[in-house]
Amino acid sequence: MADLDVDTGPALITWAYLTKGAFGDLVREYTDPVDQQNLLIEASREAEAETGHRLIPFTGLIETQPAYGIDPDEMSGSDNLPLDLAGSLGRSWANAVGGGMSSLVRRIHLDQYASKYAEKWAYSDVSVRVVRSYGGSQDVTAQILMGPNPDTGFLWFQLGTWLPIGSEFQITYSGGYFSVPGDLARAVKFLAAANVVAELDPMRSNGHEPDVLRSEARRILTGYVKD
Repeated sequence: MADLDVDTGPALITWAYLTKGAFGDLVREYTDPVDQQNLLIEASREAEAETGHRLIPFTGLIETQPAYGIDPDEMSGSDNLPLDLAGSLGRSWANAVGGGMSSLVRRIHLDQYASKYAEKWAYSDVSVRVVRSYGGSQDVTAQILMGPNPDTGFLWFQLGTWLPIGSEFQITYSGGYFSVPGDLARAVKFLAAANVVAELDPMRSNGHEPDVLRSEARRILTGYVKD
């Protein structure tokens, strides 16, 4: 049986960051660059598991979401509002199948967003395809009015875009922290050190306490847990 691929890619901290200071001596036996990177990635993934969402920059993430009903606050008297050509066409479609504009969806929230330090998070290459409950599909990326917002993942579509309730959104996007906040980097550093300590002394026979480091990391990561 062939070996499974090990997780590769960027980590939230660098080897230089981990080895600067008290933990430099702890990891002195890690001389292979591959082992060094694996340790950093493991700690970064552990941080993601603790917070319940992505932190490492990612590319081409595919997410699916059902289309729920429109917010009533967005629709006050809108059936009589003058619209541009695209909006008028969308309203015409909505009226043709019944329900009017109130049967169309305008907003979704992406699963991945910055729960802290949104100014250090960025999205890119966002595309949205809707598979309609009435049949057929369409790329509606051009109909995005606003978003996605880094602090909420909120994405808003133009009024009149043909997005009937019960449809399914397929969103592809890239994102993550382009600049890692200091406390997040510190938490990942503690997790990496805890993993090394546990590996060196798994029976805790020499008084090593990796759980202390892990507990401190979790305290820091509490602020990054998704709402």
